[in-house]
Amino acid sequence: MATRRTETSRESRIMLLDAASDLFAEKGYQQSTFTDLVDRTGISRGSIAWHFGNKEGLLTAVLDYRCDDVLETLASVEDMSASEIRSLIDEQVSNGTLLRLNQLLLGLYVEALKPESPIRTKFVNLHDRIRASLRHWAEQAVELPDGINSDDLAVLLFGAGLGIILQWMLAPDKVDGDSAVRALQIALRQMSGGTVEDDKPSE
Repeated sequence: MATRRTETSRESRIMLLDAASDLFAEKGYQQSTFTDLVDRTGISRGSIAWHFGNKEGLLTAVLDYRCDDVLETLASVEDMSASEIRSLIDEQVSNGTLLRLNQLLLGLYVEALKPESPIRTKFVNLHDRIRASLRHWAEQAVELPDGINSDDLAVLLFGAGLGIILQWMLAPDKVDGDSAVRALQIALRQMSGGTVEDDKPSE
């Protein structure tokens, strides 16, 4: 049975991971500091170092933490029907989860692209799982056009989602990220048998 001290430590770690995720998404990894994390959480710098060692340890922990969320969702998708998958996509878009996650991951790409990066392999594995999940969805829910297989569509959809977030991050005054994600959502619904009317807001 966990002691109160153990539970408090776990809660502090989760608070730090949530705050660091937001910081990395908003400011980028390089620009974020332990001081920023102290200011946002009220947890001492010494406690941050105790949990993660250094900034690189924090980076790895954040990605592991968020990857666990993604992989848990992907695992559940594998047992879902096409309609359940559509509902999950709708929920992820409407509550902003998809937008925030992609914003964080894009913010960490600069680090992941470095050959010696501690998170490079983690990104490769995460991408493999995401494409596999999208491929599973395509095979269940979409009538693929001639010349396009489920692997192609998985790469295309993943790239579209990342591309929307990247454009929005670079020029938020010119790109409406919410509107673009909704357009992609409508396209996905139509590809999987929905209609434009399904996506119109109720009066």
